[in-house]
Amino acid sequence: QVLLMESGGGLAQPGGSLRLSCVVSGFPSFSSKAMSWYRQAPGKERELVARIPSTGDNAWYVPAVRGRFIISRDNTKTTVHLQMNDLEPESTAMYYCEAPVGHWGQGTQVTVSS
Repeated sequence: QVLLMESGGGLAQPGGSLRLSCVVSGFPSFSSKAMSWYRQAPGKERELVARIPSTGDNAWYVPAVRGRFIISRDNTKTTVHLQMNDLEPESTAMYYCEAPVGHWGQGTQVTVSS
């Protein structure tokens, strides 16, 4: 059974930072698969935020977070991170980690407010 456990969410002020982590278990092909972070804001559809290839090179970001968020991975620890800097109120959402195809964690809430 593939399990994903997100953590690191919370309340941040505009301009602040948070670092999300996603620990994956039961997924033997972790090191050979791209991993993704999605988010879902209230009343909106879930959207892809960032995706990192298996090698960690050439990650993709949605334009709204490009230059502020950094996705990384540690294949030895089957963990994916999302470093979020210069947070904006528009970043408020539930953030989910996804392992292909269709394996999701429970999510971690990020709230950006002064």
